[in-house]
Amino acid sequence: MNSGVFKLARLSWRYLWSRPLAAVLNLLVLTLGLAAITLVLLVATQLDKAFERDLSGIDLVVGAKGSPLQLILAGVFHIDVPTGNIPLQEVQALQKNPLVAQVIPLSLGDSYQGFRIVGTTPDYVAHYEARLAEGALWQQPMDAVLGASVARGIVKASHQGGPLVGATFIGSHGVGGGGHAHGNHPYRVSGVLAPCGCVLDRLILTSTESVWMVHETATANDAEDLEIMKEEREVTVALVRYRTPMAAITLPRLINGGTSMQAAAPAIEVTRLLRLLGVGADVLRAFGGVLLAVAALSVFIALWNAVRERRADLAMLRMLGAPPGRVAGLVLWEALWLAALASILGLLLGHGLAQALGWALQAQGLLPVTGWIWLPAEAGVPLLAAGVAALAALLPAMQAYRTDVADLLSQP
Repeated sequence: MNSGVFKLARLSWRYLWSRPLAAVLNLLVLTLGLAAITLVLLVATQLDKAFERDLSGIDLVVGAKGSPLQLILAGVFHIDVPTGNIPLQEVQALQKNPLVAQVIPLSLGDSYQGFRIVGTTPDYVAHYEARLAEGALWQQPMDAVLGASVARGIVKASHQGGPLVGATFIGSHGVGGGGHAHGNHPYRVSGVLAPCGCVLDRLILTSTESVWMVHETATANDAEDLEIMKEEREVTVALVRYRTPMAAITLPRLINGGTSMQAAAPAIEVTRLLRLLGVGADVLRAFGGVLLAVAALSVFIALWNAVRERRADLAMLRMLGAPPGRVAGLVLWEALWLAALASILGLLLGHGLAQALGWALQAQGLLPVTGWIWLPAEAGVPLLAAGVAALAALLPAMQAYRTDVADLLSQP
């Protein structure tokens, strides 16, 4: 039995490549459809996990008035420009509110080699349960801790593999890089974080005092100006964790109506963002479905014509004792060979496209996406390919099954 199946599979393989142009065309279209579906699956799953991981434990984001979604993207995911700054005094007052369990201030505005420098407190590191790979957290102003991706990027850019702890660097104004360099205030690397799979991997962390020191001394004209700026200090964003569920009802309304600040609920804004992203994912998924439908039609036409062209071969197989089911199986095997090859190539191409997209996003300091992962749901891709191929081969296989050997031999 196994020998017969093996011979049938080998013969169908030869039949498949007896028409190389048609085989390559069918394989290409089927591969593109499977690759599109694989890409959507990889990207959508990773983005969902990234959003869920980075938003974990953050109930409210408080910042300057403007777009709530922009506030979330800038303050939580660090993939947009901030809406502005908010007074430190108002943030401190918010921290004393009995409805608030914790406030983590973030100060943005500078970057280094495209990586954002964030002034904050050690609570920010503890919030994501990040660990140090080497060194220690900042102990004094102008100490900095590098995220794992930042450390890899700096080593790669400088072409050196020496220790980073103790090295110095100069930040530049602007969250996108290319701004004025703050040469009078170099940072010293005090530690490097281990990879956490969260937003901290892409950030350079320092104390809030460091950010104030850099900007106050850079803009103050004299000692009096410096003292005034110290009294009017600001931060960019405050990440808030509620003390009680009741805070979700009253605190955002209190902040939006009674202060100069804006409160944005991450769950609401990210749901809106995912809805927008979902439209693009649906379009790409539909494109993959159209390609699969075209591939199914193309395979059907190729197999239907192949059965008509191979009348003499089919007659010879029947005369040699091959039952109708085996002749029909020959056609089905040919389609399954296409499905197997397209599954392998489609998965490889889908992962390659995901990795290329990840490189592009990483170069822009955006959300992490990689093609070097395997999702359990991808096991459905070969099954989908086999289903499409089997459906396309159904009628040609039935035609081969029902053909009478006497009719075949009587035809010229």
